[in-house]
Parts: sequence; structure tokens; C-alpha cells
Amino acid sequence: MNKGAGVRPGAHGSPAPFDVEAVRRDFPVLHQQVHGHPLVYLDNAATTQKPRQVLEAIDQYYRTTNSNIHRGVHHLSQKATDAYEGARGRIAKFLGITSSAEAIFVRGATEGINLVASSYGRHHVGPGDEVIISAMEHHSNIVPWQMLCSERKASLRVVPMSDEGEADLDAYEELLSARTKIVAFSHVSNALGTINDVKRIVGAAHDHGIPVLLDGAQAAPHLPLDLEALGCDFYVISGHKLYGPTGIGLLYGREELLEAMPPYQGGGDMIKSVTFDVTTYNDLPHKFEAGTPDIAGVIGLGAAVDYLQGIGMEAIGAHEAKLLSYGTRALQQEPRVRLIGTAPNKAGVLSFLVEGVHPHDIGTILDRQGIAIRAGHHCAQPVMDRLGIPATARASLALYNTTAELDALLQGIRKVKEVFGT
Repeated sequence: MNKGAGVRPGAHGSPAPFDVEAVRRDFPVLHQQVHGHPLVYLDNAATTQKPRQVLEAIDQYYRTTNSNIHRGVHHLSQKATDAYEGARGRIAKFLGITSSAEAIFVRGATEGINLVASSYGRHHVGPGDEVIISAMEHHSNIVPWQMLCSERKASLRVVPMSDEGEADLDAYEELLSARTKIVAFSHVSNALGTINDVKRIVGAAHDHGIPVLLDGAQAAPHLPLDLEALGCDFYVISGHKLYGPTGIGLLYGREELLEAMPPYQGGGDMIKSVTFDVTTYNDLPHKFEAGTPDIAGVIGLGAAVDYLQGIGMEAIGAHEAKLLSYGTRALQQEPRVRLIGTAPNKAGVLSFLVEGVHPHDIGTILDRQGIAIRAGHHCAQPVMDRLGIPATARASLALYNTTAELDALLQGIRKVKEVFGT
């Protein structure tokens, strides 16, 4: 396993304190200038940058191993298969999944949710039934359920959210009923950073015999995960938000549920045998992985979780918590700046508004200072509607960010106010 450069062995082999400058040296893209300024990358909720260990793993695969998997008896095919399945095992362990059969590779969290909505939902949701989501969901955890409910003549029920960005879990528990067929909730809000009480969400649903899908795209980069201890029935992540490549993600599902679900797509590798009369489907996890997969993406994601484990998610979480606290205080103390999303339990998201300035203008002026943030509704338009705002400017944090970069953000915001005379 590649050790993260942010960790140096101590006298007794224990990790040394988190060294953000050592971590930053692993990320080539960070060492450049934008518009004559050092790049300050604060758009990590959209996608994270990639360490050299991930880049090298992908490059090595294509240079030395490139071959299709599972089907070949020749050396390269067997080597590629071993790398692919080895990565599956390491990623599953990183997420607290004991059986690799429960770890399904998909294109990202979005495809994972669509898979469950299609394969599980269509066979369990019918007229008059209900699907429960929350008011803070990303569009990828809204639209698939809307489509399912429309097709199956079911109802989509929405858990309300407070002005601070917290889900009303008392109201959630009142919504649960015999009509509820599945609950789909974000673990961490991409627009607000709220960390939801997923243990309570799962426990309340299970008291009624209702399965729960958790969208972990924003949780996996920040929080140590043990999905089996968490007890959810489905969980999705996106590799590109976890310092891995784009176009790869993972769906965790409880084996008994996955076994009973029909395939999501048909094609090669998801079958045992095919005739014109009948097809016999492959065992898990391959039943849900039709066609040639993103082999390099899986290998890159495996390298990414190796990197994170080498540093330690607890150390990463502690570093990011300090950044979040520092940035929160700075924004709250800055005149004519309003922080959006003030739940007491948050991950590394700082969404904000500057009085009299549209977020798109904030983002444009910050970009001229070399500062990359996101401006818009963040694929969470219902969140903006609930809060009565069109959009926010969002700075989102990662393990390689520093307090100096947050100081640069603050100076950039002051430049915004200067330009707009506020």
C-alpha cells in the first residue's frame, strides 16, 4: 500500500502529526498560477484533485497491464483482473464492507442511485406507496425517485429542513408508515455541509422494516466509514470526490437485497450463460457490472483509498475540522457576508453570500485572484428555494487546503466588496 506523504513514521512506527505541506507536494495541479496568482483550489465538493500516487497507478496500468478482465487466460488479462479485483477488496475494506460481493462498481453516486431506483424500486414501489427523501438532497437523489414515483403512481414525501440547514428528524419519523417503501437521504449535504444523523435515520426506518439508501458522495472524503456498523441497506460514493478518477464510483448493497434484485443492464460479464431462450445471470457483484468496466478507474480509486488510509481518515478529519472552524469564524466576522448552512455538525463546506453581489460575480472576481470556488445552486435547487435565495458561493475544503488559503479567500471577498462598492 502506498503511504500518504502526509504521514511520517514516529519512533514506534505510529503516524507522525498531519503535515499539510508534505501532502500538498503529492498534488501536482496545486503548484501553478492562475491569472498571475498562486492557485487556491476550494472547489473540492465538485471534484477533488488527484495525488501523484493515483496518477502513477493509472499510468502504470495503461503502460504495462492494459487488457480486458475476467475473460482472458493470457498473462496481461490475468494481471489486469488481479489488479481490478484487488482494488475492489481494498475499497470495500476502506468503507467497512466485509464481502466484496456487496461492492458494485458504477460510474458514480448518480448511477448507483439510479440502479437502486430502477432495479429495487420498480419491484417494490407501487400505486399509493411512498418514497421519503429530505429537503437538502442533491438532484441525483431527487430526480430518480421522482421518475420512479411518476412511473409507479407513488408519492414522493420530503423531510423538511430548518433555516440552519438541519433535517427535521421528528417530522421524518412521523412520515414513516406502512406505505413507505424506501428512504433515500444524504449523509452529508453538498450545498450546506450538514452531517445528518444517519444512525437515527437508519434505525427509525428499520423499526418499520423500511430499507435506507444513503448518498455518501460528500461523506466519504471527510468521515471514517463503517457501512456495516452503520446498518444502511444501500450506500453510494463517487470516486472523483475521493481523490480518484472521474467516471467511477461504488454502490454498496446488502447481499440479500442485491441477490433478489434484477440486473440493471444486460451484456457481457453479467451472465453465466446465454441462449436465445434463456439467460442465466452471473453471481454478485458481476450481475450488476455489464460490459467492459472502467478498469483504470477502479485501479485509480484503489490507489486513492490506499493514499487516504496511509494518512488516516481521523487525521484528515481533524485537519479539516480546524479549517472549517477557522473559515467559519472568519466569514461570520466579515461585514456584509452571510454564511449559509450553520448546522452545528458539519463537514468542510462554507457556503456564503455577499450583500448586494450575485454569487456568479463573486466566483468570477475570486477567479481573477486565483481562487477557485463554486457559484450556483450546486445541483440542489430545492435547498435554495427553501432558503429563499437564488444561489450561493461555495468554498469547499480538502485535506490539502490550508489556513493561508482561507486567508486568501477572505482577502478575495474583500476585493469583491471593493469592486461592488459594498
